[in-house]
Amino acid sequence: MRSAALRCCLASALPAALPPSRGLCGRHPRGGGAAAAARKITENAKKSLASLKRQNPQLEPTLAIVQAHNDHLIQEANKNFAKEVGLRIIHICLPEGSSKDEIVSEILRLNEDPNVQGLALDLPESLCSSKVLNAVKPEKDVDGLSSVNLGHLVCGDVYDCLVPPTVCAVMELLENLGGKTVLLVGAGGAVGAALQSMLQREGAVIVSCPWKAPQLQNELHHADVVVFGSMKPDDVPVSGIKPGTTIISCSHDMLSEKCNYGQQNTSAAENAVGSLAIAMRMQNMVKTMERWIQSHQYRKWNLHCLKLQPLSPVPSDIEISRAQSPKAVDVLAKEIGLLTDEIEIYGQTKAKVRLSLLERLKDQPDGKYVLVAGITPTPLGEGKSTVTVGLVQALTAHLKINSFACLRQPSQGPTFGVKGGAAGGGYAQVIPMEEFNLHLTGDIHAITAANNLLAAAIDARILHENTQSDKSLYNRLVPVVNGVRGFSAIQLARLRKLGINKTDPETLTEEEISKFARLDIDPSTITWQRVVDTNDRFLRKITIGQASTEKGFVRQAQFDIAVASEIMAILALTTSLQDMRERLGKMVVANGKKGEPVTVEDLGVTGALAVLMKDAIKPTLMQTLEGTPVFVHAGPFANIAHGNSSVLADKIALKLVGEKGFVVTEAGFGADIGMEKFFNIKCRASGLFPSVVVLVATVRALKMHGGGPNVTAGAPLKKEYTEENLQLVADGCCNLQKQIQITQLFGVPVVVAVNVFKTDSPAEVDLVCKIAKQSGAFDAVPCNHWSAGGRGAVKLAQAVEKAANQENSFKYLYNLELPIVEKIRIIAQKVYGAQDIELSPLAQSQVDRYTRQGFGNLPICMAKTHLSLSHQPERKGVPTGFILPISDVRASVGAGFIYPLVGTMSTMPGLPTRPCFYDIDLDPITEQVEGLF
Repeated sequence: MRSAALRCCLASALPAALPPSRGLCGRHPRGGGAAAAARKITENAKKSLASLKRQNPQLEPTLAIVQAHNDHLIQEANKNFAKEVGLRIIHICLPEGSSKDEIVSEILRLNEDPNVQGLALDLPESLCSSKVLNAVKPEKDVDGLSSVNLGHLVCGDVYDCLVPPTVCAVMELLENLGGKTVLLVGAGGAVGAALQSMLQREGAVIVSCPWKAPQLQNELHHADVVVFGSMKPDDVPVSGIKPGTTIISCSHDMLSEKCNYGQQNTSAAENAVGSLAIAMRMQNMVKTMERWIQSHQYRKWNLHCLKLQPLSPVPSDIEISRAQSPKAVDVLAKEIGLLTDEIEIYGQTKAKVRLSLLERLKDQPDGKYVLVAGITPTPLGEGKSTVTVGLVQALTAHLKINSFACLRQPSQGPTFGVKGGAAGGGYAQVIPMEEFNLHLTGDIHAITAANNLLAAAIDARILHENTQSDKSLYNRLVPVVNGVRGFSAIQLARLRKLGINKTDPETLTEEEISKFARLDIDPSTITWQRVVDTNDRFLRKITIGQASTEKGFVRQAQFDIAVASEIMAILALTTSLQDMRERLGKMVVANGKKGEPVTVEDLGVTGALAVLMKDAIKPTLMQTLEGTPVFVHAGPFANIAHGNSSVLADKIALKLVGEKGFVVTEAGFGADIGMEKFFNIKCRASGLFPSVVVLVATVRALKMHGGGPNVTAGAPLKKEYTEENLQLVADGCCNLQKQIQITQLFGVPVVVAVNVFKTDSPAEVDLVCKIAKQSGAFDAVPCNHWSAGGRGAVKLAQAVEKAANQENSFKYLYNLELPIVEKIRIIAQKVYGAQDIELSPLAQSQVDRYTRQGFGNLPICMAKTHLSLSHQPERKGVPTGFILPISDVRASVGAGFIYPLVGTMSTMPGLPTRPCFYDIDLDPITEQVEGLF
């Protein structure tokens, strides 16, 4: 039924403003009837779309039409009009007997297709239910029949709706309706409601009548205008229409414009709306594209910030978190300019963000990039995460500047061990803090799965090579499947790497078969370990292969904590899915018996690891206590890895905040470790350069560096830390001065943030600020965000904004082409203040090996204690004259760095006597986590 097909259509939204002369339907001057109007509208739509394409060269406007009938005439008409206008059209032709559920399923698929901007439905009337019509996303509702669109139309929200094309066509053919009686016959449903609303807006008197109503003939006699909304039943006569009455036909052979209403005194054929309605659909699609482009452009966020009412004394972190009601994550996403098809929602308060966003916003300028680092900390930490969160709360909630925090995901190890979580603290934290600290969206579990699949693949490969001949091994690696034998894509890549340019498995020589099939891994050189996200000291050294099924293949191995996996470091440094896959393939897991590196690509497991990581690569969107956005992504160790959140989160955030916005990210540990790695490793990988560094200092840590007693986690602070002592502070500021100097090595302005504790005296805080400014800091500001939220960091935010506008002469510390040992020496001397370095024989042999294998031009990721500028944790302040010992040198080739070990470095923490888990429980009634912090 063609009438139903043209009445039941759907897709997108209206532009922000229409030229007043075109009105709600975008009407054009009349003349020449429906066919002439259709030509004129089509020509105007063509010009408008061409203009949009010139302004947006990458744009390919696409309209999808779901059809569930066999009327090819309508299909061809849509195609012809779309081609004329310059639209790409996708026709989804479902069988005529398709159910509503099948149609809804197709609609939902197209809703999520980012390449489809408009969606319309050509369906029989029986399928045009509210369930089907409202399945279309309002922003793709080209035919304007969803309840959301009709609601805007009826309420008079002109700029938030589209008029259904059939209604637009009717209105195009009518004029001077004020006071006239318009009879609607058989016009029901969404189109009928829209038509009544539009006619009333023009001042017409509306009478609606079904086809078989007894009063139909009488109403026909009195009407000035008759609009037939559906096909006339054969048993209903139409008579008595008075001379001069305007007849509009929305049905029955609309495309051929043949009408049979029996009236000779008016030309209903001229007023059939078939082709005109299709032209109006194309016009609506142009409006949809204008709206789509506008939604993709940068704008200042219309962010609804959450109010804080800080209490004194400050409650526990979890009490503060639970006292705040976070926004639904889809609401937050919309506020910051994300489209509905760019997020994947996990529950109510967190969502993954798709990487397609980077392509959409690729031409948008980046915002300002801010790094939060710190002085050498006490074992308690000095609050870098809290400063990061407080700063963005101040920028966005109080100064109304677009800003994003980018943080690492905390590991389960410290959460249940001794340190606790990493969501910030007090009134400057990420919420809900339980979800932030527990599982989140499963990224660490994905890393664990990928890491351990690779570990299993290594040992299985050694076992099979040890127990099979070359021929048997080859036959199993390249089996006959359905009578055909062929190499997989990753096996062909290995053949090319080996210099074997063959694609037929039957043509390899015996020598080539052996070369291809045998990796000959030397078990003593395996560097890849299994991981688990728990502090389990008894896995630091294990023996594997003791079961009889492993045929005597026994070796010593170990477990690392999951966040120490090289896959985590890759996740933090990757820039795309393709880049991640390449990095995973480059990971070196061992050496062959002839000394050549064995990679993940050699093992054939690269694709499988990429599949396990396909969701983990997407940053997770959360919010602060004041409702400002946060990306939580990746969490590499800051000693054996670079200790920064992901490049991808930073890149996406920089696009979302826009040119005048700020992205604040954090580097692990002190500036000598996390910041140095951020600059020399992360900035090289991302191509991003920071505008300013915020250096976090505390009076407590400075007193320790000035000679105060040891600070121990879980033990009460000594009186030196709770009472005013200006001399200790002054003596300890040497560490602050050194960290400022380290920052200046890279040519970036530095603002010191003094994280104020309740035990600090005003005189102590003032002294730190004074010394910091005298030592070259752009500014130094006391911060009270922990107790006051963003309001307590407003002065810091203002200082950061000013510093970010200063001249920036960023530079790397060393050239990658320098020898490995020289790069290590530069870091030791210029950053740590060492006199020189000393390599052990093992370290020197590893340097020689990596240089020989072609890895000598990678950046350096020093693995040393974070509790001192030197390699000795007990040496506070600014140690000098020491020789930095390098006990070993290892390579994370996939992540892209060499990491020298300074002394002994544990990659598996242990549980203390009284771990945090003693206090953690679950309320079985409310299902709330208790005692987390």
